[in-house]
Amino acid sequence: MQCKIPAIGVASSNIVHYATGYDFKYRNGMPIRYVAVPFPFTGQPRAVDVGYVTGKDILTGQPLMTAVAGALTAPLTAEEKISGPPPGAEAEPRFLPASSEENLRQLFEDKGWTDFNSIVLPTEKRVTAMLKGTSHKPDEVISTVDITGGARQLTVEKVAIGAVMAGASPEHFPVILALATQAPFGNSTSSMANMIVISGPIRKRLNFNSGTNALGPYNRSNAVVGRAFTLISKTVGDLRNNVNAWESLGSNFQYNNLCFGENEEGLPEGWEPLHVQMGFKPTDNVVTVGTGWSSISSVGGSQSLYPTHFLMRDYMRSLSASGSSATIMLDPTVAALLKDTHGFKTKAQLSEWFSQNVEKTAASYWGNGVIQSTAVPFALQGLEPYASWRKLPDDALIKPFTNSRAIHVVVTGGKIQTTWFVTDFGMRRGISIDAWM
Repeated sequence: MQCKIPAIGVASSNIVHYATGYDFKYRNGMPIRYVAVPFPFTGQPRAVDVGYVTGKDILTGQPLMTAVAGALTAPLTAEEKISGPPPGAEAEPRFLPASSEENLRQLFEDKGWTDFNSIVLPTEKRVTAMLKGTSHKPDEVISTVDITGGARQLTVEKVAIGAVMAGASPEHFPVILALATQAPFGNSTSSMANMIVISGPIRKRLNFNSGTNALGPYNRSNAVVGRAFTLISKTVGDLRNNVNAWESLGSNFQYNNLCFGENEEGLPEGWEPLHVQMGFKPTDNVVTVGTGWSSISSVGGSQSLYPTHFLMRDYMRSLSASGSSATIMLDPTVAALLKDTHGFKTKAQLSEWFSQNVEKTAASYWGNGVIQSTAVPFALQGLEPYASWRKLPDDALIKPFTNSRAIHVVVTGGKIQTTWFVTDFGMRRGISIDAWM
């Protein structure tokens, strides 16, 4: 049954231009009418939003309500009567015409195929060598990405191109293939970023850094694998600044996506590695991707005056708690302190303690923009505990991390200082690296 009730979209101008241009052309093919208002409209005083409604439509310059009425009542144009799916994205040629190295580098930048650091040009010889790092066929399709730019098939060969560009070796290729199943990385108007955790014996075999400076620029494997995820994400997602990527500030994390190995040798007795917690065997090789926004680091070593986990709890109050997600990165010295001094015999016990002890006011919870877009719909549907939380006074305390299993603890670092990071990164299911060898 067809619904013939007229409707229009109301959004900020950048979203409208994307929806009527890029998205219409490549993705949905739906000729939706829009009016545009200034941004931001959330978090503003009521008087500001009233001013938007009584002001002008950014697209036409007409009074906003006049533009709304016109969009709802004007007859459809010929273009608005089109039907059927939009055309697929135009495929780039498998080989580029011969040219100088300088010209080819410029072409890659003009096309937005790089992170604007120097790349290794993906010649046929180099890509063929990279493909020797896996038993999978070059034309095997890893995934089809259709979030932007039309449906794009990501093949093993295309991943090899990205791996070459990042400076990786064939030995890294199974890791990058497993990682590529999670591409593209998060993209929104906020500063979304990713975290990549390498688990299992492959950490040592490929010398992934899980010790001193695990999060710093001091290791090839961390650098090239993390960077490959960026290059593959940008190309398969056709992510281009101010076209379909509009993060106001962006995130420096997206250069190598916080890629590091867990220091499994530094785990206290009884504390399981991340991948084992997810159901894998200790001997399995696994890559896990987390997505989030915020990271807060400790400013100094742990002090007996105020227990370490109390400070972590305090830091976690500032996180969005969307989906109860958090990831705590600990130096092995902190992990040992938490177990031996404070009695947390397992990671799960520590996660449960955070779930029961992190409290924040209802106002600070609902005042977070991420929560407005993720949890408010649940509250409006009457789902608990969100529906009850929406009825609480602003100063009422709630425990927003209701699912302790979404609070992950990862041990990494060089045992030099009792430091840690508290983040709101939510971990996806780990991906087997062994399956891509």
